[in-house]
Amino acid sequence: MSEMLEKARKYEDEQGKQIKAEDRPAFHVSPYVGWMNDPNGFSYYQGEYHLFYQYNPYDTHWDSMHWGHVVSKDLLHWEYLPAALAPDEDYDKIGCFSGSAIELDDSRQLLMYTAVDHETLEDGSKRDIQTQAVAVGDGRDYVKYEKNPVLTEKDLPEGASKVDFRDPKIWKGKDGNFYCVIGSRPADGSGQILLYRSANGFDWEFVSILAENKKRFGKMWECPDFFCLNGAYVLITSPQDLSADEEFHNGNNSVYYMGSYDKNQHMFHYDAVYSLDDGLDFYAPQTMLADDGRRIMIAWMQSWDSNIRPEGQKWSGMMILPRELKVKDGKILQSPVREIENYHRNGVRYEKQEVQGTCRFDGIKGRVLDMTVEIAGGDFGEFTISVAQNEQFHTDFSILQHKNRIEIDGTYSGMVRDASAIRRVKVKSPCKKWKLRIILDKYSMEVFLNDGQQVFSTTFYTSLEADQISFVCDGKAIVNLEKYDIVVA
Repeated sequence: MSEMLEKARKYEDEQGKQIKAEDRPAFHVSPYVGWMNDPNGFSYYQGEYHLFYQYNPYDTHWDSMHWGHVVSKDLLHWEYLPAALAPDEDYDKIGCFSGSAIELDDSRQLLMYTAVDHETLEDGSKRDIQTQAVAVGDGRDYVKYEKNPVLTEKDLPEGASKVDFRDPKIWKGKDGNFYCVIGSRPADGSGQILLYRSANGFDWEFVSILAENKKRFGKMWECPDFFCLNGAYVLITSPQDLSADEEFHNGNNSVYYMGSYDKNQHMFHYDAVYSLDDGLDFYAPQTMLADDGRRIMIAWMQSWDSNIRPEGQKWSGMMILPRELKVKDGKILQSPVREIENYHRNGVRYEKQEVQGTCRFDGIKGRVLDMTVEIAGGDFGEFTISVAQNEQFHTDFSILQHKNRIEIDGTYSGMVRDASAIRRVKVKSPCKKWKLRIILDKYSMEVFLNDGQQVFSTTFYTSLEADQISFVCDGKAIVNLEKYDIVVA
């Protein structure tokens, strides 16, 4: 073990255990201490779900990327393990950036990640150089390959940048080979996805440019993922610098492309592009194939454009609750992993309740819960669910039925900076009725509209005493409510 990794492990052990469990989310992954961003290495290995993450243990902002590590048996109880990787080699001394994990034929676990170094230009300035490296281990400790990096600028197609060449996502093909997709910036400055192949996970060769942006959807495509789901081929990326339209918001987005895969030419042809999450806090998703066949996705529940948290909080960032994916009618549907239902407690139900003006219901409150709200009838223009509420704070999710629009308003969610606090989104599928499943976990809300046709994730770092839930209607709505506390202790 390197001195740098040993130092990180010692620091996180000393500092992380000083953070009380009650000060963390109940079942969403947060860093043991310090900063978290992209999920890495989301995989199932030797009876456990493994999740690694971009990690700076030493401070609550991005710097000196390590890999943090947690494991779980059920995707809700997560055990912190010592940091898996540190930027301790010449080729990755600027950082161990994002990547993925897979089990090798000899039962070891392989981590594949982007290694970042600097080069000095003629004018004396420096710039990043990104290559791909691997490490192998037993699910707890990992050793970097002595022949790293395994992919460098010599393995790039003509015109591709060695500065933006990152985030390998690995899988095993039916032919027995390992494959990975990597985000790349071509000569035109927009995004493309490169496909590579290996017989053993260590020796890699370029196969094809799997998919191209051609300046249509933002710029550099980060964090790619490619898979077949319910007979349909799906490519996921996180484009930078997208311009808003009816499907996307400004800035960094996470999207999926539906299309066909030419297995002879190794090219993906897409004909439809959709947003994965329309909330304020969602980026860099990664999926895994569970041992029971489910395609499960996790993502960073934060935005690069907002990092607002209470003063003195010793951790920053968290992940979404893992979600099951399926394809129906050419689009992805998302739902919370079914394991959450094992932790339902204290059920409360109401049927055919009238909501006019502002209403509250006995037993419908809390900050750690799973609640379904079904609007079964009525006549209204706007219907709002206000959560994490007290006299000072609240976060609002509104249906503007007359405008066919959803609005999330975090203006009163404890922000102390003039950051984006409102998101307005078109309802993207026809709605004959409204069904909202809302997952709250202390500092976050995830809303699944009409069985996951659209999903909205947002965070709010307010006092847990703000635990009221109100329903506000400008006309009359007939609602059915079902709410469970989530108890995972």
